Amino acid sequence: MQQRHTGGRAILTSFYQAFAPTSFTLLGLWLIVVQTRHAEWRQSAALRARAYAVTLNFALPGLMALLSLIDPASKSEWRVAFAAVSIGGLLALVALVVFGHIEGQRNPLAICAVALAMLGYALVAIVAIAPGVIADVGVSLTALRVEAILLSLLSFLGINVAWLLMFDETGP
Repeated sequence: MQQRHTGGRAILTSFYQAFAPTSFTLLGLWLIVVQTRHAEWRQSAALRARAYAVTLNFALPGLMALLSLIDPASKSEWRVAFAAVSIGGLLALVALVVFGHIEGQRNPLAICAVALAMLGYALVAIVAIAPGVIADVGVSLTALRVEAILLSLLSFLGINVAWLLMFDETGP
């Protein structure tokens, strides 16, 4: 049983070793898109806010993956890192909505995507703060595996929102 546990930890470590650079590569590609649309997007606070939300969906999961690799054997370290980063991401997205930068968009998918991202960051925080909740709802995965799935879904969401925003009309 110990060998299986160690093997599972090694697989998760390998996942995060691959996931972190993938996230930052996506962030780099997104920044190229932002540069090409900068002249148009700087005219609209809403579009800048949506671009920032996409940036968060690439940068924060990558940051969590990097932090999980500092000491893969330390459960408390990844829990604190994932909770702090996801709560920060959630607060940033809430601020974008509260200050009205997302709300007035023509595209209802943008609002839905931000809501899903908020839910994703909230779930990451909940699992990090109370990993026992996974077993309580009947899921037979470890908390760190659930976190890996959630971070993957957040990145997938970011890719889709990036695609929609990249081709969004900027005119009146």
